[in-house]
Amino acid sequence: MTEATDAPLRETPLASLHRELGGRMVPFAGYAMPVQYQAGIMAEHRHTRTAAGLFDVSHMGQAQLRGPDYATVAAALEKVTPGDFQNLAPGRMRYSLLMTPEGTIVDDIMVVRPAGKSGETCLNIVFNAARVAVDEAFVGTHLPSAVRLELPPHRAMLALQGPKAVDVMLRHAAVGDLRFMDSVATTFDGIPVAITRSGYTGEDGFEIYLSASDAEAITRTLLAEPEVKPIGLGARDSLRLEAGLPLYGHDIDETTTPVEADLGFAISPRRRAAADFPGAIRILDELTRGTRRRRVGLRIDGKLPAREGAAIVGEGGETIGRVTSGGFGPTVDAPVAMGYVDAAHAAPGGAVAIDVRGRALPTRISPMPFVEHRYRRRSAG
Repeated sequence: MTEATDAPLRETPLASLHRELGGRMVPFAGYAMPVQYQAGIMAEHRHTRTAAGLFDVSHMGQAQLRGPDYATVAAALEKVTPGDFQNLAPGRMRYSLLMTPEGTIVDDIMVVRPAGKSGETCLNIVFNAARVAVDEAFVGTHLPSAVRLELPPHRAMLALQGPKAVDVMLRHAAVGDLRFMDSVATTFDGIPVAITRSGYTGEDGFEIYLSASDAEAITRTLLAEPEVKPIGLGARDSLRLEAGLPLYGHDIDETTTPVEADLGFAISPRRRAAADFPGAIRILDELTRGTRRRRVGLRIDGKLPAREGAAIVGEGGETIGRVTSGGFGPTVDAPVAMGYVDAAHAAPGGAVAIDVRGRALPTRISPMPFVEHRYRRRSAG
C-alpha cells in the first residue's frame, strides 16, 4: 500500500492526530497516510470485522456537479457513465464508472443525489484519490456550458465500518432509518455533516462528509467510544480484498471494461436498452458474446500469499492470467487474491496455479466475495 514519490506529500486534516495515535505514515496517492497503528494490520482488520473501525479517507476527491436543474445535471453525468442518474431518487447513492469512448474504465466513482433543495440542481461525486486530476479534466471536457464541476476545498471524509458502527453512530446522529446506499444531511452532535450508509469493507457502516475544521473533533469523539479503533490503509486493503471489491489502478484501469471486471451491474437496464453510454457497441457485444478475459477470485492452498503481478498458470503450465490484488485474508484465515484469467478458465472451482517466486501454488477459481457482505439493505427489518 506504499508508493514511491519525489513530490511533496499532502496531508489530510487528521495528519497530526494519526501521528499522535502512533500511525506509521506512508506515501499514498500523493498524501502521507497511516498504513497501520500500533496494534498492526491483522488486529485492525479483525477489529473492523467484529466491532467498529474508523478510517480517514479525506484523501478521496469530493466533487459537486451543478447545473440549472436536476435533469440537466443528470444528463451531463450520463454522457460519461453507463449509470441511470435521471431516475436516481433524492437521498440515494449509486456506484458508477467513468468510461472512455472505447468502453474502458477511467475511474470508479460514488454518486449521491442529495435530498432536499440541493438535490434539485446538484450531484455529489467521490473520485478515487489518485485519479482526482484525471477525473476533473475528463468530466470537464464533456460538460455542457450550463453545468460545472466543483471540488470544494477544506473538506474531510471519515468511514466508520463494522457490525457495531450503527450502535456508535446512533449516539451522535440520526441514522437509524438509513439503509445501504442511503444518504442524509444531518448533524453529528450538532455539527453539520452528510452521512451515507456505505463503505469499502463489505461491512455495514457509514461514510461521513464534513468540513476539515470539524474533522478532528468528530474523530476524537468517535475514538472515545469503546467499540471504535483507528484503522490504517493496510487493513482497508485486506478488508476490501476479502469483500471482492476492486481497487483502481490495480484491478481496474483504462485497459479494462466493466464486463471483463465483473462490474456489469453498473450498466443500468435503461442505458443498455438505449445503447447510449460510452463504448456501448463494445460493451453490449461483450455482454452478449462474452470477453477474452474475466476478473475472478482466487483461493490459494496453504498460507503463502500471492501478490500483484504473479502469473496464473493453467494445468499445462501455460500462463492464463495475472494476479491484480493478493494477500492474506485474516477473516478467512487463508491467502486470497483476485486477477484476470482467460475466459475459458474463469468458471468457479477450476484448478489453476499461481507462480510465486518459482513455486507453483495450487489454486482454485473462487466466487467473490470471500467474506459475505453485511450491508443493511432496504429489505432488512
